Amino acid sequence: MTRPKLYFVTSNEEKLREIRGALSACPVQVERVALDLPEIQALDPAVVGAYKARKAYDALASEGRAGLALVEDTGLAIDVWNGYPGALIKWVLGAVGEAGLCRQLDAWDDRSATATVVLCLFDGRALHTFTGQASGTITARPRGQFGFGWDSIFQPDGAAQTYGEMPREAKMQISMRARALHALQDYLMASGD
Repeated sequence: MTRPKLYFVTSNEEKLREIRGALSACPVQVERVALDLPEIQALDPAVVGAYKARKAYDALASEGRAGLALVEDTGLAIDVWNGYPGALIKWVLGAVGEAGLCRQLDAWDDRSATATVVLCLFDGRALHTFTGQASGTITARPRGQFGFGWDSIFQPDGAAQTYGEMPREAKMQISMRARALHALQDYLMASGD
C-alpha cells in the first residue's frame, strides 16, 4: 500500500530535517515544497497557519498534487508587550534583528516570553491544528549558532542555554516544535491504522 503524500510547505532545510526525522515512522511520505503563499497578519500563529494551510492545499491541488498540506507558523509572545510580536516575529526580526529585539527589552525588568509553534494540516476537508509552547525569557544578547529564527535569543525555562546554543538533538527533546510534532505524530499514527 502506498503511503499518502504529506507536502510540508517550507523553504527552510533545518525545519524539513526536523519534520522528516520526527515523522519517519508515520504512514506518510514527507516531501518539501517551497510555495510563495500569501500570509495574513495576526498575532496568533494558529490563525496565520490555518490560512496558509488552506492556501497551500489549493496551490498543490491546482498543480495536480494530491495529498496533505502541512504548514508551520511560529510566534514569540513577549509578556510585557501583551503578546506582541506573536506571529509577526519574522517581520520584527527582519527590521531590527535578534540583537535589536534584545535591546528593545532593556527598558523592562520582565523579559519573559512564550514561544509557540503551530502545525496546520489540511486535507481538503478538515483542518487539524497541533500546537506546542515553551515558556522562557528573551536573553540580553544573542547566544549560540545553532538553529534558526530567534533560537539565539530564547532561553526556555529550566534550561541554562538558549535554543541556539543547543545541538538539534537536545533542542528537539524540549522545544515547542517537538511538542507540536508529538501531537502530529500521534494523529498520523492513529489515522493510518
